[in-house]
Amino acid sequence: VFHFAVAGLAGSGKSSLINAFCGMRNQDPKAAPTGVTETTLEVGRYLPPSHSDQFAWYDVPGSGTLKIPDWQYFNTQGLYVFDCITVSFNNRFTMTDQAILANCRRFKIPTFIVRSKADQHIRNLMKDKGYDSDEDDDGKREQLYKAARDQFIAETRQSVKQNLAEAELPDQRVYIVSNKTLLGIVLDKAPKKAIDEVELLSDLYNEA
Repeated sequence: VFHFAVAGLAGSGKSSLINAFCGMRNQDPKAAPTGVTETTLEVGRYLPPSHSDQFAWYDVPGSGTLKIPDWQYFNTQGLYVFDCITVSFNNRFTMTDQAILANCRRFKIPTFIVRSKADQHIRNLMKDKGYDSDEDDDGKREQLYKAARDQFIAETRQSVKQNLAEAELPDQRVYIVSNKTLLGIVLDKAPKKAIDEVELLSDLYNEA
């Protein structure tokens, strides 16, 4: 079995991301619990129903909710035992994210940086640009969507590049995803408005 861990700041969408990877909806009985407040207090193990003999996903408690200094998070959560670690972040890259990546380099554990909830962020940017769902026609909506999407992608990539440079870590790709789109792809549905979801799944499983 290849063991994937998803770590990062509390509220960064880790549990929903794991559910999408496993092909489960948040409300499914065996899905990782999700919520507005941090619901993961100990490492949880989740198996994708279609590949339970090959892959296991682990939901790691969110940094920032535990009384553990950033630099101790990696060891305290036992992240050194996993085959691959995905660092999930929401609005900003934290000291803990940097510490995870630095320690993974030391242990030669492959890492993936993921910014989830892309659809929510793009929707918020559309509203900032004046989008009104009750008044705007489809043409204006598409135009605003494209502008917000391009802005979100550019700002996210630049932000991660800058954060890695400041932490003296090598540059690496950030995968920008919507959990809903990711779930659809895992369930073999044609992706709508995908950003990096297909590449993320492909690269993860090629690593495995």
